[in-house]
Amino acid sequence: MTAVGIDAIEIRTGKLRLDLPETFAPAKGEDPGKYAKGIGIQYSSLPDVYEDIVTMGANAARELMDRRGLVPDDIGRIDVATESAFDNSKPVSTYIAGCLESVYDGDFHHANKGERKFACLSGTQSVDDAYNWIRAGRNRGRAALVIATDTALYARGDPGEATQGAGAVAMLIDEDPNIVALSTEQGYGSADETDFLKPNQQFPSVDGKRSIQVYLARMREALEDYESVAGDTHPDDFVYFPFHTPYPGMVRKAALLGYRHITRNTEVEEALAEDIGMQPREGDYGSREDYEEAIRGYMDELKETRRYQEWYERAIDPTVDISGQVGNWYTGSVHVARLSALRAAIENDVALAGEKLLVGSYGSGAQAEIHAETVQDGWHKEVDAVDVDQQLDGRYDLSFEEYELVHDAHNHEKEVDVDAFTQPSGEFVFTGWGRMNERRYEYVE
Repeated sequence: MTAVGIDAIEIRTGKLRLDLPETFAPAKGEDPGKYAKGIGIQYSSLPDVYEDIVTMGANAARELMDRRGLVPDDIGRIDVATESAFDNSKPVSTYIAGCLESVYDGDFHHANKGERKFACLSGTQSVDDAYNWIRAGRNRGRAALVIATDTALYARGDPGEATQGAGAVAMLIDEDPNIVALSTEQGYGSADETDFLKPNQQFPSVDGKRSIQVYLARMREALEDYESVAGDTHPDDFVYFPFHTPYPGMVRKAALLGYRHITRNTEVEEALAEDIGMQPREGDYGSREDYEEAIRGYMDELKETRRYQEWYERAIDPTVDISGQVGNWYTGSVHVARLSALRAAIENDVALAGEKLLVGSYGSGAQAEIHAETVQDGWHKEVDAVDVDQQLDGRYDLSFEEYELVHDAHNHEKEVDVDAFTQPSGEFVFTGWGRMNERRYEYVE
Protein backbone atom coordinates (compact mmCIF):
# COMPACT_ATOMS: atom_id res chain seq x y z
CA MET A 1 0.00 0.00 0.00
CA THR A 2 1.42 3.39 -1.02
CA ALA A 3 2.28 5.60 1.92
CA VAL A 4 0.32 8.84 2.41
CA GLY A 5 1.38 11.67 4.67
CA ILE A 6 3.02 15.07 4.98
CA ASP A 7 5.16 15.82 1.96
CA ALA A 8 6.14 19.42 2.79
CA ILE A 9 5.53 21.94 5.55
CA GLU A 10 5.84 25.68 6.04
CA ILE A 11 4.99 28.08 8.85
CA ARG A 12 4.19 31.77 9.09
CA THR A 13 4.46 33.46 12.45
CA GLY A 14 2.93 36.78 13.37
CA LYS A 15 5.50 39.54 12.83
CA LEU A 16 5.33 40.95 16.35
CA ARG A 17 6.50 39.43 19.61
CA LEU A 18 5.86 40.15 23.27
CA ASP A 19 8.56 39.15 25.76
CA LEU A 20 6.60 37.64 28.65
CA PRO A 21 9.28 37.59 31.40
CA GLU A 22 10.87 40.93 30.48
CA THR A 23 7.89 43.01 29.27
CA PHE A 24 4.58 41.39 30.23
CA ALA A 25 5.49 40.23 33.75
CA PRO A 26 6.78 43.63 35.02
CA ALA A 27 3.69 45.39 33.66
CA LYS A 28 1.53 42.88 35.51
CA GLY A 29 3.62 43.05 38.68
CA GLU A 30 4.35 39.32 38.46
CA ASP A 31 7.37 37.04 38.80
CA PRO A 32 9.06 36.55 35.39
CA GLY A 33 9.65 32.90 36.30
CA LYS A 34 5.91 32.30 36.13
CA TYR A 35 6.17 32.57 32.35
CA ALA A 36 9.61 31.35 31.27
CA LYS A 37 9.70 28.43 33.72
CA GLY A 38 6.09 27.93 34.78
CA ILE A 39 4.00 27.93 31.62
CA GLY A 40 7.17 27.64 29.53
CA ILE A 41 6.71 30.56 27.12
CA GLN A 42 9.35 33.24 26.53
CA TYR A 43 7.67 35.09 23.66
CA SER A 44 4.14 35.38 22.29
CA SER A 45 3.83 35.94 18.54
CA LEU A 46 1.20 38.50 17.57
CA PRO A 47 -0.05 39.71 14.18
CA ASP A 48 0.75 43.16 12.89
CA VAL A 49 -2.23 45.29 11.91
CA TYR A 50 -2.15 44.08 8.29
CA GLU A 51 -1.95 40.41 9.28
CA ASP A 52 -4.71 37.93 10.06
CA ILE A 53 -5.54 34.24 9.62
CA VAL A 54 -5.88 34.65 5.85
CA THR A 55 -2.58 36.48 5.27
CA MET A 56 -0.61 34.13 7.51
CA GLY A 57 -2.19 31.05 5.91
CA ALA A 58 -1.76 32.34 2.36
CA ASN A 59 1.84 33.41 2.94
CA ALA A 60 2.74 30.02 4.40
CA ALA A 61 1.01 28.24 1.50
CA ARG A 62 2.72 30.38 -1.13
CA GLU A 63 6.15 29.77 0.39
CA LEU A 64 5.48 26.02 0.38
CA MET A 65 4.23 26.02 -3.21
CA ASP A 66 7.12 28.14 -4.48
CA ARG A 67 9.71 25.97 -2.78
CA ARG A 68 8.19 22.83 -4.30
CA GLY A 69 7.54 24.36 -7.72
CA LEU A 70 3.78 23.78 -7.49
CA VAL A 71 0.98 25.47 -9.42
CA PRO A 72 -2.78 25.51 -8.71
CA ASP A 73 -3.43 22.51 -10.98
CA ASP A 74 -1.26 20.40 -8.66
CA ILE A 75 -3.66 20.99 -5.76
CA GLY A 76 -7.02 19.20 -5.68
CA ARG A 77 -8.09 20.12 -2.17
CA ILE A 78 -7.62 23.09 0.18
CA ASP A 79 -8.74 22.62 3.77
CA VAL A 80 -8.36 25.30 6.42
CA ALA A 81 -8.52 24.49 10.11
CA THR A 82 -9.18 27.44 12.39
CA GLU A 83 -11.04 28.55 15.46
CA SER A 84 -10.54 32.21 14.55
CA ALA A 85 -12.89 32.38 11.54
CA PHE A 86 -14.71 35.65 10.89
CA ASP A 87 -17.52 34.38 8.62
CA ASN A 88 -20.15 31.79 9.50
CA SER A 89 -20.76 30.89 5.84
CA LYS A 90 -17.81 31.58 3.54
CA PRO A 91 -14.80 29.41 4.47
CA VAL A 92 -11.35 30.86 5.01
CA SER A 93 -10.03 28.48 2.33
CA THR A 94 -11.79 30.53 -0.37
CA TYR A 95 -10.06 33.71 0.79
CA ILE A 96 -6.69 31.96 0.79
CA ALA A 97 -7.32 30.46 -2.65
CA GLY A 98 -8.22 33.93 -3.93
CA CYS A 99 -4.95 35.32 -2.59
CA LEU A 100 -2.92 32.56 -4.21
CA GLU A 101 -4.74 32.95 -7.56
CA SER A 102 -3.63 36.59 -7.64
CA VAL A 103 0.04 35.55 -7.90
CA TYR A 104 -0.10 32.27 -9.87
CA ASP A 105 -1.11 31.45 -13.40
CA GLY A 106 -4.17 29.23 -13.29
CA ASP A 107 -6.77 28.82 -10.56
CA PHE A 108 -8.26 26.48 -7.98
CA HIS A 109 -11.70 26.30 -9.56
CA HIS A 110 -11.60 22.49 -9.58
CA ALA A 111 -10.17 22.10 -6.08
CA ASN A 112 -12.43 21.13 -3.20
CA LYS A 113 -12.32 23.75 -0.43
CA GLY A 114 -13.57 23.67 3.12
CA GLU A 115 -13.11 24.76 6.70
CA ARG A 116 -12.82 22.43 9.72
CA LYS A 117 -13.87 23.24 13.27
CA PHE A 118 -13.17 21.29 16.43
CA ALA A 119 -11.08 23.71 18.46
CA CYS A 120 -7.36 22.88 18.25
CA LEU A 121 -7.96 19.35 16.97
CA SER A 122 -9.24 20.43 13.56
CA GLY A 123 -5.75 20.80 12.07
CA THR A 124 -5.20 17.08 12.53
CA GLN A 125 -8.75 16.32 11.41
CA SER A 126 -8.06 18.21 8.17
CA VAL A 127 -4.92 16.13 7.64
CA ASP A 128 -7.06 13.02 8.23
CA ASP A 129 -9.60 14.24 5.66
CA ALA A 130 -6.87 14.74 3.08
CA TYR A 131 -5.40 11.32 3.88
CA ASN A 132 -8.80 9.66 3.40
CA TRP A 133 -9.46 11.60 0.17
CA ILE A 134 -6.19 10.33 -1.30
CA ARG A 135 -6.68 6.79 0.01
CA ALA A 136 -10.15 6.70 -1.57
CA GLY A 137 -8.63 7.49 -4.98
CA ARG A 138 -10.57 10.72 -5.40
CA ASN A 139 -7.51 12.95 -5.74
CA ARG A 140 -6.80 12.26 -9.46
CA GLY A 141 -3.09 12.37 -8.78
CA ARG A 142 -3.27 15.72 -7.04
CA ALA A 143 -2.12 16.69 -3.56
CA ALA A 144 -4.05 18.36 -0.74
CA LEU A 145 -3.11 21.63 0.91
CA VAL A 146 -3.97 21.75 4.62
CA ILE A 147 -3.60 25.06 6.43
CA ALA A 148 -3.98 25.48 10.19
CA THR A 149 -4.16 29.20 10.97
CA ASP A 150 -5.20 31.08 14.10
CA THR A 151 -4.90 34.22 16.15
CA ALA A 152 -5.11 32.82 19.66
CA LEU A 153 -6.01 36.04 21.46
CA TYR A 154 -7.69 36.36 24.86
CA ALA A 155 -9.47 39.21 26.56
CA ARG A 156 -7.16 41.57 28.43
CA GLY A 157 -6.69 40.35 31.99
CA ASP A 158 -7.80 36.80 31.20
CA PRO A 159 -5.50 34.11 32.68
CA GLY A 160 -4.99 32.78 29.15
CA GLU A 161 -3.55 36.10 27.97
CA ALA A 162 -0.01 34.89 28.64
CA THR A 163 -0.44 31.92 26.28
CA GLN A 164 -1.46 34.02 23.26
CA GLY A 165 0.02 33.39 19.84
CA ALA A 166 -0.61 33.89 16.14
CA GLY A 167 0.60 31.87 13.19
CA ALA A 168 -0.14 29.41 10.42
CA VAL A 169 1.13 25.99 9.41
CA ALA A 170 0.73 24.89 5.79
CA MET A 171 1.13 21.19 4.96
CA LEU A 172 1.15 19.36 1.65
CA ILE A 173 -0.51 15.94 1.97
CA ASP A 174 0.40 13.49 -0.78
CA GLU A 175 1.38 9.95 -1.73
CA ASP A 176 5.01 8.91 -1.18
CA PRO A 177 5.56 11.80 1.25
CA ASN A 178 8.96 13.25 2.00
CA ILE A 179 8.50 13.99 5.72
CA VAL A 180 6.20 11.51 7.50
CA ALA A 181 3.78 8.75 6.52
CA LEU A 182 0.61 8.50 8.63
CA SER A 183 -0.48 5.30 10.31
CA THR A 184 -3.80 3.73 9.40
CA GLU A 185 -4.41 3.08 13.10
CA GLN A 186 -5.91 5.93 15.15
CA GLY A 187 -7.27 6.25 18.65
CA TYR A 188 -9.92 8.66 19.89
CA GLY A 189 -11.09 9.97 23.24
CA SER A 190 -14.17 12.15 22.98
CA ALA A 191 -16.84 13.56 25.31
CA ASP A 192 -19.25 16.48 25.48
CA GLU A 193 -17.33 18.95 27.65
CA THR A 194 -17.54 22.65 28.45
CA ASP A 195 -13.94 23.58 29.17
CA PHE A 196 -13.22 26.17 26.46
CA LEU A 197 -15.67 27.72 24.03
CA LYS A 198 -16.48 30.80 21.96
CA PRO A 199 -20.28 31.12 21.69
CA ASN A 200 -20.58 33.91 19.10
CA GLN A 201 -17.71 35.82 20.66
CA GLN A 202 -14.15 36.59 19.63
CA PHE A 203 -12.34 35.82 22.87
CA PRO A 204 -12.79 32.43 24.51
CA SER A 205 -14.45 31.55 27.78
CA VAL A 206 -12.13 29.16 29.61
CA ASP A 207 -12.35 27.02 32.71
CA GLY A 208 -8.60 26.60 33.10
CA LYS A 209 -8.55 23.92 35.78
CA ARG A 210 -11.27 21.92 34.06
CA SER A 211 -9.54 22.27 30.70
CA ILE A 212 -6.37 20.61 32.02
CA GLN A 213 -8.41 17.74 33.50
CA VAL A 214 -10.33 17.20 30.28
CA TYR A 215 -7.15 17.39 28.16
CA LEU A 216 -5.50 14.66 30.23
CA ALA A 217 -8.62 12.47 30.37
CA ARG A 218 -9.26 12.57 26.62
CA MET A 219 -5.57 11.96 25.85
CA ARG A 220 -5.59 8.88 28.08
CA GLU A 221 -8.73 7.56 26.38
CA ALA A 222 -7.25 8.18 22.93
CA LEU A 223 -4.05 6.34 23.82
CA GLU A 224 -6.00 3.36 25.15
CA ASP A 225 -8.14 3.35 22.00
CA TYR A 226 -5.04 3.55 19.79
CA GLU A 227 -3.48 0.59 21.57
CA SER A 228 -6.67 -1.41 21.04
CA VAL A 229 -5.96 -1.42 17.30
CA ALA A 230 -2.18 -0.91 17.10
CA GLY A 231 -1.02 -2.94 20.11
CA ASP A 232 0.70 -1.85 23.28
CA THR A 233 3.04 1.12 23.09
CA HIS A 234 6.50 1.33 24.65
CA PRO A 235 8.80 4.32 25.27
CA ASP A 236 11.40 2.86 22.92
CA ASP A 237 8.92 2.51 20.03
CA PHE A 238 8.92 6.24 19.27
CA VAL A 239 11.73 8.75 19.01
CA TYR A 240 9.50 11.78 19.68
CA PHE A 241 6.02 12.35 21.13
CA PRO A 242 4.59 15.62 19.74
CA PHE A 243 1.54 16.71 21.78
CA HIS A 244 -0.93 19.51 21.37
CA THR A 245 0.87 22.36 23.13
CA PRO A 246 -1.30 25.22 24.38
CA TYR A 247 1.74 25.92 26.54
CA PRO A 248 4.71 23.69 27.38
CA GLY A 249 3.69 23.43 31.02
CA MET A 250 0.59 21.46 30.05
CA VAL A 251 2.70 19.06 27.97
CA ARG A 252 4.73 18.30 31.07
CA LYS A 253 1.56 17.01 32.71
CA ALA A 254 0.50 14.97 29.65
CA ALA A 255 3.98 13.49 29.21
CA LEU A 256 4.12 12.21 32.78
CA LEU A 257 0.69 10.62 32.47
CA GLY A 258 1.60 9.07 29.13
CA TYR A 259 4.92 7.71 30.36
CA ARG A 260 3.26 6.00 33.30
CA HIS A 261 0.79 4.37 30.91
CA ILE A 262 3.29 3.15 28.30
CA THR A 263 5.70 1.74 30.90
CA ARG A 264 3.01 -0.23 32.74
CA ASN A 265 3.68 -4.00 32.67
CA THR A 266 7.07 -3.49 30.98
CA GLU A 267 10.67 -4.02 31.97
CA VAL A 268 10.83 -0.24 32.48
CA GLU A 269 8.28 -0.41 35.29
CA GLU A 270 10.24 -3.26 36.86
CA ALA A 271 13.49 -1.29 36.68
CA LEU A 272 11.81 1.77 38.18
CA ALA A 273 10.36 -0.37 40.97
CA GLU A 274 13.81 -0.67 42.51
CA ASP A 275 13.54 3.00 43.45
CA ILE A 276 9.81 3.87 43.61
CA GLY A 277 7.96 0.55 43.68
CA MET A 278 5.51 -0.87 41.14
CA GLN A 279 2.63 1.22 39.84
CA PRO A 280 -0.49 1.04 42.04
CA ARG A 281 -3.18 -1.37 40.81
CA GLU A 282 -6.77 -0.43 41.49
CA GLY A 283 -7.66 -3.89 42.76
CA ASP A 284 -5.25 -3.47 45.66
CA TYR A 285 -7.22 -0.54 47.12
CA GLY A 286 -10.50 -0.39 48.97
CA SER A 287 -11.81 2.69 47.15
CA ARG A 288 -11.29 4.65 43.98
CA GLU A 289 -10.22 7.63 46.07
CA ASP A 290 -7.44 5.65 47.77
CA TYR A 291 -6.25 4.33 44.41
CA GLU A 292 -6.14 7.80 42.84
CA GLU A 293 -4.22 9.14 45.83
CA ALA A 294 -1.69 6.33 45.42
CA ILE A 295 -1.37 7.09 41.70
CA ARG A 296 -0.67 10.75 42.43
CA GLY A 297 2.01 9.76 44.90
CA TYR A 298 3.59 7.37 42.41
CA MET A 299 3.66 10.02 39.68
CA ASP A 300 5.23 12.56 42.02
CA GLU A 301 8.07 10.11 42.56
CA LEU A 302 8.17 9.03 38.92
CA LYS A 303 8.87 12.54 37.62
CA GLU A 304 11.92 12.78 39.88
CA THR A 305 13.53 9.59 38.56
CA ARG A 306 16.55 9.88 36.31
CA ARG A 307 15.05 7.42 33.83
CA TYR A 308 11.91 9.53 33.32
CA GLN A 309 13.84 12.77 33.10
CA GLU A 310 16.19 11.35 30.47
CA TRP A 311 13.20 10.14 28.43
CA TYR A 312 11.53 13.54 28.73
CA GLU A 313 14.69 15.34 27.63
CA ARG A 314 15.02 13.06 24.60
CA ALA A 315 11.42 12.52 23.50
CA ILE A 316 9.37 15.50 24.72
CA ASP A 317 11.54 18.55 25.34
CA PRO A 318 12.53 18.96 21.65
CA THR A 319 8.84 19.17 20.70
CA VAL A 320 8.12 22.32 22.72
CA ASP A 321 11.02 24.55 21.66
CA ILE A 322 9.14 26.55 19.01
CA SER A 323 6.02 26.77 21.16
CA GLY A 324 8.06 28.42 23.88
CA GLN A 325 8.99 31.14 21.40
CA VAL A 326 5.58 31.74 19.78
CA GLY A 327 2.83 30.78 22.24
CA ASN A 328 -0.32 28.87 21.36
CA TRP A 329 -1.32 28.53 17.70
CA TYR A 330 -4.50 26.56 18.42
CA THR A 331 -5.04 24.36 15.33
CA GLY A 332 -1.38 24.58 14.36
CA SER A 333 -0.05 23.74 17.80
CA VAL A 334 0.62 20.00 17.42
CA HIS A 335 2.02 20.56 13.93
CA VAL A 336 4.47 23.12 15.31
CA ALA A 337 5.43 20.50 17.92
CA ARG A 338 6.22 17.98 15.17
CA LEU A 339 8.29 20.53 13.25
CA SER A 340 10.11 21.51 16.44
CA ALA A 341 11.10 17.89 17.08
CA LEU A 342 12.31 17.34 13.52
CA ARG A 343 14.37 20.55 13.64
CA ALA A 344 15.95 19.39 16.90
CA ALA A 345 16.90 16.14 15.20
CA ILE A 346 18.74 18.09 12.50
CA GLU A 347 20.54 20.23 15.08
CA ASN A 348 21.64 17.14 17.02
CA ASP A 349 22.43 15.04 13.93
CA VAL A 350 19.83 12.39 14.77
CA ALA A 351 19.18 9.88 11.97
CA LEU A 352 15.39 9.69 11.78
CA ALA A 353 14.44 7.88 8.56
CA GLY A 354 12.35 4.86 9.49
CA GLU A 355 11.83 6.05 13.08
CA LYS A 356 8.35 6.70 14.46
CA LEU A 357 6.57 9.59 16.15
CA LEU A 358 3.51 9.20 18.35
CA VAL A 359 1.35 12.28 17.80
CA GLY A 360 -1.26 13.40 20.32
CA SER A 361 -3.75 16.02 19.11
CA TYR A 362 -6.49 17.61 21.20
CA GLY A 363 -9.40 20.00 20.85
CA SER A 364 -11.51 21.43 23.65
CA GLY A 365 -15.14 20.48 23.74
CA ALA A 366 -13.55 17.82 23.74
CA GLN A 367 -11.66 15.22 21.69
CA ALA A 368 -8.16 13.81 21.46
CA GLU A 369 -6.60 11.75 18.67
CA ILE A 370 -3.51 9.57 18.78
CA HIS A 371 -1.76 8.20 15.70
CA ALA A 372 1.74 7.18 14.66
CA GLU A 373 3.90 8.63 11.91
CA THR A 374 6.93 7.08 10.23
CA VAL A 375 9.71 9.49 9.25
CA GLN A 376 10.59 9.25 5.56
CA ASP A 377 13.93 9.44 3.74
CA GLY A 378 13.40 13.01 2.49
CA TRP A 379 12.57 14.53 5.88
CA HIS A 380 15.92 16.27 6.46
CA LYS A 381 15.90 18.30 3.24
CA GLU A 382 12.26 19.35 3.60
CA VAL A 383 12.50 20.37 7.25
CA ASP A 384 15.82 22.14 6.81
CA ALA A 385 14.26 24.33 4.12
CA VAL A 386 11.75 25.91 6.53
CA ASP A 387 13.04 29.34 7.59
CA VAL A 388 11.94 29.14 11.22
CA ASP A 389 14.91 30.96 12.73
CA GLN A 390 14.72 33.81 10.23
CA GLN A 391 11.06 34.37 11.03
CA LEU A 392 11.48 34.16 14.80
CA ASP A 393 14.53 36.40 14.88
CA GLY A 394 12.94 38.96 12.54
CA ARG A 395 9.94 39.78 14.73
CA TYR A 396 9.41 43.27 16.10
CA ASP A 397 9.75 43.55 19.90
CA LEU A 398 6.70 45.22 21.41
CA SER A 399 6.69 47.42 24.46
CA PHE A 400 3.76 46.81 26.79
CA GLU A 401 2.06 50.00 25.58
CA GLU A 402 2.47 48.88 21.96
CA TYR A 403 1.08 45.47 22.89
CA GLU A 404 -2.04 47.16 24.27
CA LEU A 405 -2.47 49.05 21.01
CA VAL A 406 -2.09 46.02 18.75
CA HIS A 407 -4.42 43.97 20.96
CA ASP A 408 -7.04 46.70 20.58
CA ALA A 409 -6.46 46.74 16.82
CA HIS A 410 -7.39 43.06 16.62
CA ASN A 411 -10.31 43.35 19.05
CA HIS A 412 -13.45 43.15 16.89
CA GLU A 413 -15.39 45.34 19.31
CA LYS A 414 -12.96 48.27 19.16
CA GLU A 415 -12.30 50.84 16.48
CA VAL A 416 -8.74 52.07 16.75
CA ASP A 417 -6.28 53.64 14.33
CA VAL A 418 -2.89 51.99 14.80
CA ASP A 419 0.03 52.28 12.40
CA ALA A 420 1.78 49.09 11.33
CA PHE A 421 4.89 48.25 13.31
CA THR A 422 6.60 46.52 10.38
CA GLN A 423 6.82 47.06 6.64
CA PRO A 424 5.21 44.36 4.45
CA SER A 425 7.27 43.07 1.55
CA GLY A 426 6.66 40.16 -0.81
CA GLU A 427 3.51 39.02 1.01
CA PHE A 428 -0.26 39.11 1.21
CA VAL A 429 -1.77 41.79 3.44
CA PHE A 430 -5.19 42.75 4.73
CA THR A 431 -6.31 46.02 3.15
CA GLY A 432 -9.79 46.71 4.53
CA TRP A 433 -13.43 45.94 3.95
CA GLY A 434 -15.48 45.41 0.79
CA ARG A 435 -19.04 46.37 -0.12
CA MET A 436 -20.58 43.32 1.61
CA ASN A 437 -18.41 43.66 4.72
CA GLU A 438 -15.98 41.06 3.41
CA ARG A 439 -12.29 41.29 4.23
CA ARG A 440 -10.08 42.27 1.31
CA TYR A 441 -6.46 41.35 0.53
CA GLU A 442 -3.69 42.14 -1.90
CA TYR A 443 -0.15 41.08 -2.60
CA VAL A 444 2.54 43.63 -1.74
CA GLU A 445 5.78 43.36 -3.73
